[in-house]
Amino acid sequence: MKSEIGVLVLLSACTFAVTPAPAQQSLGLGKHDVSSPIEVSANSFQADINAKTGTYVGDVIVKQGDFRLRADKVRVNVVNGKPDRIFADGNVFFDAPTGNARGDDGVYDVRPRLITLTGRVVLTRAKNVMRGSKLTVNLATGVAQLGAGGTTGSRVQSLFAPPASQSKKP
Repeated sequence: MKSEIGVLVLLSACTFAVTPAPAQQSLGLGKHDVSSPIEVSANSFQADINAKTGTYVGDVIVKQGDFRLRADKVRVNVVNGKPDRIFADGNVFFDAPTGNARGDDGVYDVRPRLITLTGRVVLTRAKNVMRGSKLTVNLATGVAQLGAGGTTGSRVQSLFAPPASQSKKP
């Protein structure tokens, strides 16, 4: 049973890296080959058969193709033998060839296909940067929302670099 949970955790932990084209384009995370092999590494792994969870701890890295997820800890909750919720805790960083997103913590709700990053959230694509405290991405619709709740006066911040000027001097 422990090995079954381990295999399930390996397969499901990479779901952070699987998003449909609309969400990828809006966040600058590019296209992704979901048939690529999945590789997970961590300092340790523990399965809790009673709680139906598997937890990777210590410099966790989940790779699939050109996508990579890093976190201090990744825990997968299993319901009816399938991943239900995936929690990434501490220094969550999602990297793709065309952009990245980071936050303090993250949750992937598998059935509704929602990814939520919380804490100090930063989205980066080339020189463009957006900051907030909560990012929610609906993978089914491709709609993303960045908020800045928490403290009074908090605001979403964005910095967009204009395209390079191609004007010629006489």
